[in-house]
Amino acid sequence: MRIKNVRAYYAAAPDPDVKAVDDVSLEIHEGEVLGIAGESGCGKSTLAAVISLTAAPPLYVKGGELALDGEVLPLSGQVRPPAHWHGKKVALLPQRALNSLNPTARVRDFVVDVVRAHEPAMSPREARERARHRLEQLSLPPRVLDSYPHQLSGGMRQRVVAVVSTLLDPNLLIADEPTSALDVSSQKQLVLLLKLLLERGFIKRIAFITHDLPMLSNIADRIAVMYAGKLVEVGSTSQIVGSPRHPYTQALISSTLDPDPRVRRCRLEGIQGAPPDLRCPPNGCRFHPRCPSALPICTEQEPPSVGTGDCSAACWCLQEPNREAIR
Repeated sequence: MRIKNVRAYYAAAPDPDVKAVDDVSLEIHEGEVLGIAGESGCGKSTLAAVISLTAAPPLYVKGGELALDGEVLPLSGQVRPPAHWHGKKVALLPQRALNSLNPTARVRDFVVDVVRAHEPAMSPREARERARHRLEQLSLPPRVLDSYPHQLSGGMRQRVVAVVSTLLDPNLLIADEPTSALDVSSQKQLVLLLKLLLERGFIKRIAFITHDLPMLSNIADRIAVMYAGKLVEVGSTSQIVGSPRHPYTQALISSTLDPDPRVRRCRLEGIQGAPPDLRCPPNGCRFHPRCPSALPICTEQEPPSVGTGDCSAACWCLQEPNREAIR
């Protein structure tokens, strides 16, 4: 799966548009979990809306393309995605499970509505049996199909939504901060469920979006770090957590409390300053107003990416390591 040069803005008239995702390109390999991390407001969930084909006003897609299974889909407001892309090629696991389920319907009736929206020829009985069989395959109690959402715990609701989201065996599952409202034990159960879905071949790849880096270290094969709508670093999980190259990634790691003593050996530090206003982002590198290693060129020119697509970082310090910082 490849996304290329994706740009997505929020209309903010009469003010300038908010450049929430600005020229982002990524690849996700088959069988892989790609973590997408960054501060609140960095563009993670906006990117999720774009690649899950659920972008809605005031968000609009300015340009880019999504390539999947040999098909290329131009991303813009003028191009309507083919129906078979929704649910079958790309599926979304949303953040708030209670808001995703119909509170007035049993889970089994909700399943019928979802499945038949994509496969109208399937009977309600077949849809329910598909869901029941999938729950059994994943060692979840089929009895939850007869329950109303309020009769299930928050963790079980999120797992049910994960199952419903993947009933059509999508090529790509976008998990948009699915663990943010869950306790630690429920987070672990959801992560194990997503891994099982991938291992069983029900889904081919996952984009896991979160600000929780310790969580990503337990599920992701690679991590992509976003800042102010830009992709600043991509690398293997061990490289990002153990030896980050971009100053923002370093600051993000240093500000994260990780209970694992093998990872958390340094003093916890906050990131100075605040993210920029994306209606009028700074020139050059967007992190330079907060960066302790900023060079004069960082204030003038946007840094090129250094490295390959699977392991790269966009920082002038990597190209000019001997230049003296302006701070």
